[in-house]
Amino acid sequence: MKIARTLSFIAGITAATLTTMPTPAAAEDVTKISFMEVIHSLFYSPLYVAIGNGYFEEEGIAFDLIAGQGSDKVTAALLSKSVDIALAGPETTLYVETGKSPEKIRIIAGLTATDGSFLIGHDPATGDFDWATLKGKKILGWREGSSPAMFLRAALEKAGLNPDEDVEIITNVAIPARMGAFMSGVADYGTFFEPDVTTLEANGFYAQTNVGQAVGNIDYTVFIARQAYIAEHPEVVGGFVKAIAKAEAWIAEAPEADVAQVLQPYFPGVGLDELSQSVLRHRTAGVWKTSPAVAPEAIDALQDMLMHNGLLAVETKVAFENVVDPSFFAQSAQ
Repeated sequence: MKIARTLSFIAGITAATLTTMPTPAAAEDVTKISFMEVIHSLFYSPLYVAIGNGYFEEEGIAFDLIAGQGSDKVTAALLSKSVDIALAGPETTLYVETGKSPEKIRIIAGLTATDGSFLIGHDPATGDFDWATLKGKKILGWREGSSPAMFLRAALEKAGLNPDEDVEIITNVAIPARMGAFMSGVADYGTFFEPDVTTLEANGFYAQTNVGQAVGNIDYTVFIARQAYIAEHPEVVGGFVKAIAKAEAWIAEAPEADVAQVLQPYFPGVGLDELSQSVLRHRTAGVWKTSPAVAPEAIDALQDMLMHNGLLAVETKVAFENVVDPSFFAQSAQ
């Protein structure tokens, strides 16, 4: 049943919540593409740095930021050809590859190295957080089959907990309603991405720990495109990956205050101090990739996780080359 539910999202298009964000002024010789991100989050800061620092403009690429509110919705838009390039969880590429869609998609670049969500509680954390203390608690999670849902389960299992028996995970709250639901007391804990983490802390809640640190490095958010689009527009895809590579290298070394200045136009409701703290929080957790390359080992680990959660049949394990197009990795490093 889980596998059937997971694959069903490719059958049709679900209306997305659209949020248009500013992009630099386009040059005369520019290619305007259609792009969609899964949600709008500081977790994806290297993407916004690539826009704000003009790296996409240097490559002759322009686009508006549209948040699809879920990898299932983003991938459906990609398959319908409403979107050219998208930011989503890598598991969606596997679901499509093993499904019945005639259109296939490939990962063209990696953005985040592991889960960037943070466990939020009602009380301050004392010392190093012990995941085992969540036994008997109610946790506001994410849609079943999504990356944050799987990584939360993995973190609980590493602490010796059975996610189906030792805790209660709420998975049916829509993304736009999650923060309000948590603040109203629907759960003891919840996992959230920035800038929601900063907002919740400002409202009297407390970040406990990072989920990704508990699980380890498995590529978590990637850029994807249809195989046909990649074949038809290799210069655009190559330029896109190159811009991301520049941003990943810059954000790895730049002072937090400088990064905050670049990010502020994309998060107008968050102050510079809070943005700097968020950059430091993400760096400390080690969630941003320093190169867009996605390794075969990461895809193997992801598939093992999917199979363990009953979301991918063992007999349908996919070869790396049927998931990732690595042809732009070396080019982006030049």
